[in-house]
Amino acid sequence: MVNLRYRDNKVLYTSLINISLPIALQWFITSSLNLVDNLMIGQLGEAEFSAVGMANQLFFIYTSLFFGFTSGAGAFVAQFWGNRDLSNIKKVLGFSLIFTFIAGLIFFIASFIFPENVMRIFSKDAVVIEHGIKYLTIVSFTFLLMAITIPHASVLKITEQAKLPMKVSAAAFIINTALNYALIFGKFGFEPMGIQGAAYATIIARLCEMLLMLYFVYVKNNIVRGTFSELFSFNSHFAKRILTTAFPVVVNEAFWGLGMTTYGIIYGHMGTTEYAAIQVSNTIYTLFIMAIFSIGDATLILIGKELGQNNEKQAYANAIKLLSISVILGLLSGIVLIILAPVIVRLFNFTNSGKQFAAVILTIYGSVMWLKIFNGINIVGVFRGGGDTKFAMFTEVFTVWFVGIPLVLTGGLLLELPLFIIVLMAQFEEVAKAIICFTRLKSKKWINNIIHDM
Repeated sequence: MVNLRYRDNKVLYTSLINISLPIALQWFITSSLNLVDNLMIGQLGEAEFSAVGMANQLFFIYTSLFFGFTSGAGAFVAQFWGNRDLSNIKKVLGFSLIFTFIAGLIFFIASFIFPENVMRIFSKDAVVIEHGIKYLTIVSFTFLLMAITIPHASVLKITEQAKLPMKVSAAAFIINTALNYALIFGKFGFEPMGIQGAAYATIIARLCEMLLMLYFVYVKNNIVRGTFSELFSFNSHFAKRILTTAFPVVVNEAFWGLGMTTYGIIYGHMGTTEYAAIQVSNTIYTLFIMAIFSIGDATLILIGKELGQNNEKQAYANAIKLLSISVILGLLSGIVLIILAPVIVRLFNFTNSGKQFAAVILTIYGSVMWLKIFNGINIVGVFRGGGDTKFAMFTEVFTVWFVGIPLVLTGGLLLELPLFIIVLMAQFEEVAKAIICFTRLKSKKWINNIIHDM
């Protein structure tokens, strides 16, 4: 029994490392790209920094929506992958491309044609709005490029080929960083363009990212490469089955993304300095936490594979082990963030108040990181891997909109409490979520084989 358990654990942890490490590196690269953007734009001043941060709130909603759909569809890919059913995996990819491109087109129209209306949602500062319009109008084209990149990257990760998206993200990071430096500050013979330069750098980097992704999949003849008929030959029953599972995740991520944006709107109306502090804190926090969330992607894959083969007991055992690892990593990362917070904030050209706000906020974030990791791995990995997407949606929407936002709204706009108190109040969302997630986890009601008759 001991040897068998050791062997099972060794297989699980080896799979975890092979799957999650490239995903973690990709998350780190992506987060670093955002951090480098913010460091460079932050040198221009708080108004410019806040403008780009507010404009990027639209991208946050967009990527949340995309992540929701690809995560929901990913539950099917993971379980199909357990049976090595490449034909149905290609159909899921084709259906995902249709969905994401339509969504990308809607966001492109909104940001290209109505940038001022978008910016006025987030700020009442005329200078910030003016800067944001310049940035958003240019960068809006990336919505269409990412609509093609994201579904391909998702399928590659779930079919245990995460190194390819990692390489593509690394190339995009290098291109974006170099172009940011050249175009924002006017280096290598270019004229200084400020935040408009950052927007052009983003478009070029995203275009290269998309082209590289298509090259790896179609030119190099990857296993997920499909002809037009293989990608789009699904019938209405197939599409309905995916939507039934994926749509709650889309709603989940959309309302979660809107919730985070609502937090940003509340902070934005508290003042430019306060919003800049929140924005930089969120960027740094993401750099720490998203690498650990790669275990969530790995959890979805590993649980989905077991359920695709009807190994329910092993799926539950894997969930417990992976959650335990995640919480430990969350505790350690939180401690590191707290220690480094005062040093990190000095990298930004902020006022002393802005730096003090950011340092305190990062300390709060570091203290609750383990709890946020526990909740995230449950929702993104365990529940979605088991096809329990409706319950995950309920949990996320309820805790954000009926716990977190009412507290922040009351503290920020009605009582006008200090910023760090409001940020602390927002963390009660995670406490409520953890109670709900733990109860559902122990019930085992999240365990489902969603491809049994497909």
